[in-house]
Amino acid sequence: MPPVPPMPSSPPPAPPDPLRAAAVGLLNLSGLGLGYVLLRRWFLAAACWVATAVLLLVALPADPDGVPAGALAGYVVVLVLAAAHGAFTALRTRLTWPSKAPLALALGVLLLAVPTAGTLWYRDAREEAVQQALLDRLHRADETVTAAGRLSFTTSRSDYRDALDVYRDLAVHHAGSRAAGQVPDSLRTYYRTVGAPYASGDYCGAIEPLKYLRTVPQSLPENRLGSLAQWPDDRLATSLYDCGATALSGDGEGWVEHFGDLLGTFPDSGPAAKVAPAVESAVAQAQKDVGGKAPCTAVERLRELNTRALTLSNSAGSSAAQLTASANRAKRSGDAGAYDCGIDQYKDGQFSAAQKTMEDYAARAKGAKRDRARKIAIGAEVAQTVPAAGKKLPTTASGGGISVTVKNDSPDDITVLYTGPVTGSFTLKGCGNCRAYSFADTIRIGFKPCDDSGKNYPKRTISLPVGTTYFVHKPNGTSTATPASDTAKIRSGYIYTECAYTTRTFGN
Repeated sequence: MPPVPPMPSSPPPAPPDPLRAAAVGLLNLSGLGLGYVLLRRWFLAAACWVATAVLLLVALPADPDGVPAGALAGYVVVLVLAAAHGAFTALRTRLTWPSKAPLALALGVLLLAVPTAGTLWYRDAREEAVQQALLDRLHRADETVTAAGRLSFTTSRSDYRDALDVYRDLAVHHAGSRAAGQVPDSLRTYYRTVGAPYASGDYCGAIEPLKYLRTVPQSLPENRLGSLAQWPDDRLATSLYDCGATALSGDGEGWVEHFGDLLGTFPDSGPAAKVAPAVESAVAQAQKDVGGKAPCTAVERLRELNTRALTLSNSAGSSAAQLTASANRAKRSGDAGAYDCGIDQYKDGQFSAAQKTMEDYAARAKGAKRDRARKIAIGAEVAQTVPAAGKKLPTTASGGGISVTVKNDSPDDITVLYTGPVTGSFTLKGCGNCRAYSFADTIRIGFKPCDDSGKNYPKRTISLPVGTTYFVHKPNGTSTATPASDTAKIRSGYIYTECAYTTRTFGN
């Protein structure tokens, strides 16, 4: 018998079958490695399973940024290689099941629905993740606004700006998102939170936040804001007026700035129409206060109102004429009130201030008050040297029945000031052949100025009534000289002589 040939180590290759190759390639393309399973290539099937598992670990849960491009590209390469290799291997390899290639091909086409459905599902999951991420951004911005509302506007300004940037990005760049649909509600809360000082009646504290809100349309289109674009206007106008009026009534300095902003920004508003009457009312109150307990304070207030009302009128538009009229009224009243101020200063013993006030008043005024102001200025100057002279307020009385002659035994011109029952002043020329006495001369026994019969002393005789008259002899043109003084108790039946002289200081 002829020898029996040995058995082959593996089944003979099957005849080439393109349909079978296509079926295995499609089955591997599903990502499940089923083509290798039908070929009994378990290691390669496991490799497909591992690749798919890695992709799922990377892709799930769905992220707004999607699957990393590198991971997705790598997985696609693995699928393409598995499909190509599986098709090449299946071209001459029989399947374990199903035996017919067309059935396997149909199964492969059907299983392609798995990655397709997975892709569609992942797209929806990713879109939901994007929506949730946008909602989270909106929620964090809302929380930022809530936290900022617990602090001062100055401290929280940057936080408000950051939140607004989020709202703008959602409204403009993610207009179709659910978060963008909630932005209008968030903006309404945003405006209420920023403008909270107004709602609580803190009008001065509301000014800066409301000014800030008026800049929001620069960041967000007005069609996104709706009625919120004009929300701060009336509130800001009211705040500017109320804060300015509070400062005006309390003699604060900010009212010109606030009223100026109001008249410049909202000239036709109701609050703007109240500015000029408020200033006029302040002037009227200050005029009334001139007759009160603090006339000098009232005069200072009137002068301040004059200056600031004029400043405000320069940019007040239709209110300019009223403000100018109020400023002029304040000036006239302040000038007139200086008389009452001077009297009050005199009574309070502020003789230097009273002298200056009355001299300034007399230089501007006319009539009887001017004459008395001059008398009071003289009395105040005398009282600075002889305080007892300031116990009574000088009057406009003049003359008397007793002659008093004042001589000048000094080489300097002097001004003689006197006050008492009558008040006045006059000047005496210097004595040409007189000299200033030394201190030793003045303490010598028998020293008596104005007693040289051979000298022609400049002199003047005045008539004074009975009573105490205070004299001050003030050398003219000698700023360092100290005025001399004398107190004369005038009685009837006597003739009085006053003598003025000067004393040399050591070294002169």
